[in-house]
Amino acid sequence: MTTPAGRSVRLTRPLDLTATLAPLSRGGAGDPSIAFSPGEVWRATRNSEGVATVRYRRDGATAEVTAWGPGAEVELERAPAVLGQDDDDSGFAPGHPLLRDLHRRFAGLRLTRTGAVFEALVPAVFGQKVIGLEARRGYRRMVRELGEPAPGPVPLVVPPSAATLARTPYWAFHPFALEQRRATTLIIAASRGDWLERLASLPPESARALLTALPGIGAWTAALVTGSALGDPDAVPVGDYNLPNLVSWALAGEPRGDDARMLELLEPYHGHRGRAIRLLEAGGARPPRRGPRLAFRHLERA
Repeated sequence: MTTPAGRSVRLTRPLDLTATLAPLSRGGAGDPSIAFSPGEVWRATRNSEGVATVRYRRDGATAEVTAWGPGAEVELERAPAVLGQDDDDSGFAPGHPLLRDLHRRFAGLRLTRTGAVFEALVPAVFGQKVIGLEARRGYRRMVRELGEPAPGPVPLVVPPSAATLARTPYWAFHPFALEQRRATTLIIAASRGDWLERLASLPPESARALLTALPGIGAWTAALVTGSALGDPDAVPVGDYNLPNLVSWALAGEPRGDDARMLELLEPYHGHRGRAIRLLEAGGARPPRRGPRLAFRHLERA
């Protein structure tokens, strides 16, 4: 086991550790790259210096961060941003009663900023045009098969590197429920891995524009990436299957909506539309179900 390094992060803003880091559980329950337990979160990741395991633990007015592996020092430097301590919600003034209540109830929900662009892009590609359960299951399987053991004392797996995915043929993604189109999108993006990581230094709107210039990357995928990798408070995943209904139901009492209606309802919160969405999702409001659900496919068995 490598020797750990650590630091204390003084919490200048309220912090709900689990709610803030929940978007990093991209494979859902059983994601082998992250583990939640009362009061702490363990995360396996990689950066320009290599792989790392990071433990974030809330301790009163501070968060104790410990990291293992060659990428440990980078993750310690990034820790305040990951914990949402530079997330500025001062311009968010929700007028809708539900959003006002959620903003008060979830005061500790910060927007995380990991700086890990490719790490956020991979599961977003998995989620394109399929139901979430299918995407999460395939992503978990891919991490276990192509990732590597994480350093440190817990049995996590670091998601595969861009170099690994770039040299993987498209047909090898079939067991992970990725058809040729999404597999090709992933391989092309992986071949631009270093370029993608440099997007973390740009304003979110600039990064979204550059992301959508890549083949197979649209507004939905780009918003998911900037939402967690860049802490983008205005990220709106246009094209989502469920989100327009959620926003329309929560903010207007309308059980069904489309992207145009969703954007209309979110317009008063421009600049913080992604924050409004996170609060609505955290609040658990769900429109009534109607019509057939998307079918669960088993591409890996085809």
